[in-house]
Amino acid sequence: MRSGIHPVSRPVVFRDRAADVTFLTLSTAASARTITWEDGTTYPLIDVEVSSASHPFYTGASRVLDTAGRVERFERRYGRPAAARH
Repeated sequence: MRSGIHPVSRPVVFRDRAADVTFLTLSTAASARTITWEDGTTYPLIDVEVSSASHPFYTGASRVLDTAGRVERFERRYGRPAAARH
């Protein structure tokens, strides 16, 4: 294996802003922000919007979409008149 061509892997703390969860893992991502972990060691900190702690696929939570309301709003704005709908 050639030396000097692979990025350096190091411990990094990722913080999920939506679920307010932090986790320590190995990553090649770099950050100027740091955080002191539970063991007293300082690690780079990377904020993420979604992780397995907050993503609906992993949490089992689902969003309810108001598709009927969307269709009615679209039709009011751009679509057919109310009499032509039925």
